[in-house]
Amino acid sequence: MTEQATTTTTINLLQDNIQVSAYLAEPKEPGSYPGVVVLQEIFGVNVHIREVTERIAQLGYVAIAPALFQRIAPGFETGYAPEDIETGRSYAMQTQASELLSDIQLAIDYLKNLPQVKKDGFGCIGFCFGGHVAYLAATLPDIKATASFYGAGITIRTQGGGTPTVTRTREISGTLYAFFGTEDASIPGEQVDEIATELEKYKIPHRVFRYDGADHGFFCDHRASYNPKAVVDAWEQVKQLFGQLN
Repeated sequence: MTEQATTTTTINLLQDNIQVSAYLAEPKEPGSYPGVVVLQEIFGVNVHIREVTERIAQLGYVAIAPALFQRIAPGFETGYAPEDIETGRSYAMQTQASELLSDIQLAIDYLKNLPQVKKDGFGCIGFCFGGHVAYLAATLPDIKATASFYGAGITIRTQGGGTPTVTRTREISGTLYAFFGTEDASIPGEQVDEIATELEKYKIPHRVFRYDGADHGFFCDHRASYNPKAVVDAWEQVKQLFGQLN
């Protein structure tokens, strides 16, 4: 597949007097393209998330990464130092599932209004905090293909409190691929098993990938845990998944 030339811009989405910043990447070539929502880690829409958004656009999608901490910390983005992790986690703990879903739907609705975007099904991909949120987003009717990377806590909590996100599995209407590293201490193997069991139970089209030797954050080449071997396979799986949208 030939990578497409792309354009990028930062936009603002307005809803209920809340202005949500988002990073948009799209192919330069005129055409009709599926839309994909990219969901950040606890580090904000930083350079890694922008690069992922651009890579997806290069494959022939219009990709948008909304700032999920906009209500708490507008403009926040950071690196991967211990103090950055602490700050990012504190912001993640303040998010609410209902608000996150509202902001994601806002991004989808923005894409729907672009003439070059197909309206009949959208993709979603998320990492870390965004991997958990992607599992939530998979319950939105517009989302037909979801890639959830190492989303911690899916089986034990939801953002803002309430029953764990995994209990909403029955609401997923599309296909979900979940990616985990076997060395990820934040997501024990039994939690991955529980996710797989729930997806099977409700007959959700899915695949669960477990990469031997891979740790949390293995997809990010800005982190020490980057695992090129796992990334090569995972990216191929993502391309296959989003190919369903074409």
